[in-house]
Parts: sequence; structure tokens; C-alpha cells
Amino acid sequence: MNYLLFLLMAQPNQGGTEGGGGGGMSSMLIFLLLIIVVFYFFMIRPQQKKQKKIQQYRDALKKGDEVITIGGIHGKIVDVQTSTFIIEVEGGTKLKIEKAAVAIDSNPQKK
Repeated sequence: MNYLLFLLMAQPNQGGTEGGGGGGMSSMLIFLLLIIVVFYFFMIRPQQKKQKKIQQYRDALKKGDEVITIGGIHGKIVDVQTSTFIIEVEGGTKLKIEKAAVAIDSNPQKK
């Protein structure tokens, strides 16, 4: 933290005899690369892992599984197709939904 404050408060070289301002540019480039690496590991990578987990969950669903759609509709899978499910809801009504419309059940209740 103190090093970062020191870098931010440092005055650039005013054209003295010490060889120019090349050091300021390289430290700025290193700082920018550090920000990009931190951004990747704390924001992008976890999001990719989450998307992969969601896709694996949806691919593992099979006939007879109970699901909840992102719209809040509860149903039981009757048929699995390439990119869609046919679910049966209360009263025997059947709905055709996209696989992407199935929400991950973060708290599955075992029956």
C-alpha cells in the first residue's frame, strides 16, 4: 500500500541529466499489466467457471428431474431434446422450454 502511494506521489523527471523518462513509462506499463492480471483472476475466471458449472448442470438433467425455470415455473421433465426440454406443470399441462431457461437449484430439496 505504501509503495503504491509512493508511486502515485512521485514527481516525473523534469528533463535533468539522469537519462530521460523511460523508467516512468515502464513502471506504468507494469502497473497496467498487474491490474489486468488481477482483473482476470478475480472477475473473468470465476465467471467462466460459473458458466461451465451451469452448462454441466443443464446437460446432466434427464427425464423425471424436477426443475425451476428462470421465470419461476416449477415442473417435471417429460422429454429431453437437443436444445429444449418438455416439462409437465401442475394440472398436466406440458410446456416446451429452452435449456437455457432452466435455473440452477442452489438449494435442492431431496424428496
